[in-house]
Amino acid sequence: MEQLKIGNVTLKNGLILGPMAGVTDLPFRILCAEQGAGLMCMEMVSAKGILYNNKNTEALLAIDEREHPVSLQFFGADADIMAEMAKRVEERPFEILDINMGCPVPKVVNNGEGSALMKDPLLAGKIIERVAGAIKKPVTVKIRKGFDGEHVNAPEIAHIAQESGAAAVAVHGRTREQFYAGKADWDIIRRVKEAVSIPVIGNGDVRTAQDVLRMKEQTGCDGVMIARGAQGNPWIFSQILHTLETGEEMAPPSAKEVARMVLRHARMQLEFKGDYTGMREMRKHAAWYTAGYRHAGALRREMNQVETYGQLEELMGRFAAYIRE
Repeated sequence: MEQLKIGNVTLKNGLILGPMAGVTDLPFRILCAEQGAGLMCMEMVSAKGILYNNKNTEALLAIDEREHPVSLQFFGADADIMAEMAKRVEERPFEILDINMGCPVPKVVNNGEGSALMKDPLLAGKIIERVAGAIKKPVTVKIRKGFDGEHVNAPEIAHIAQESGAAAVAVHGRTREQFYAGKADWDIIRRVKEAVSIPVIGNGDVRTAQDVLRMKEQTGCDGVMIARGAQGNPWIFSQILHTLETGEEMAPPSAKEVARMVLRHARMQLEFKGDYTGMREMRKHAAWYTAGYRHAGALRREMNQVETYGQLEELMGRFAAYIRE
């Protein structure tokens, strides 16, 4: 897959790990980087959290040398705070700063942040302009199709983003009202691509190399963002790249390989977040890794009781043993 240039940053390919709160933490990003993703997007960070030196925010800002290039994502609705905090963190080792205008979560939207900004194009433009003017690193914007079915304005917001200094825009083909339900509308990505000259990154319902090819063909997008398709499946990047390069499908990982990856991911989580939080975080990841296998339901129930690395190791040993290749 060809390189993608965003501002003065050149990605080795246009496959991007999408930002997901509670998922794209440092250990998971390293795993996706190893599998060939062209850009790792961090979990969204509150600009106000940085302003008030929130302890949890500091952990979210951690970056590892093994995961570059990295996109740090801000959310907020105060243009001054967003710009000031962008300046404050600019020296940190990320390559791109992304502004979240797509998050559908009620507590974010009710503060006028995330996808709520799509209802206020003037404020959206002001935030992008202030942030892009405050730092030298490229600024990108993540948006949705619109806030709801009556207000589909992604092309307009993307155009405002471009005029305000954004170096690229990522478009999720669902409205805020849809959250993650229904089918992603790729046609809106095409319309955004037609409305702007900066790179457009398509997002929504991408799980295979064929999806990547279809999305690029249908929309003309410059890059493809994979978010939920990567949950429990960091291999998705190497699988897609292999198919695009050779025309052949890569064999899925064996149950043993899945078990090995779960345990490696767990060790990284424990090192990064400590035993208590690390193990609890691993429960959902392990459930994603093993979804779709025989007895996955029973396995998930056991997973939710796991409290130590030893228990997880024993559970993964049994998983690998009873799933025949």
